[in-house]
Amino acid sequence: MSGPATPALRLTCHCGAVELAVHLSDGLATARRCDCSFCARRGAIAVSAPLDGIEIVRGAESLTLYQFGTGTAKHWFCKTCGIYTHHQRRSNPNEYGVNVGCLEGVNPRDLGAVPWVDGINHPADRKD
Repeated sequence: MSGPATPALRLTCHCGAVELAVHLSDGLATARRCDCSFCARRGAIAVSAPLDGIEIVRGAESLTLYQFGTGTAKHWFCKTCGIYTHHQRRSNPNEYGVNVGCLEGVNPRDLGAVPWVDGINHPADRKD
């Protein structure tokens, strides 16, 4: 893995079947929420990681993929407990969004106010 020189964070789903080692692009500074039809229902805060910044340590067989709409974004979940772990972004397919709530030692409440991204009016959906 040639990810950033930041220490890996441990990410796990709720039941522990899935474990990832994650190198974030810019720590928790990229934290954001999205109001698209999917993210608004999911409710998770996501932070950024480069494509080479995630390593599946355990549980690849427990991850399941969900795609919708254009099929560009790829959302992974634990098929046992249903927890969203990460997704390959539609806005930037060269990076992942990582579920802050799954990062060991991180409490989403400690982030305070988290900015929102306008996923309802996604640039790729514009008919300009």
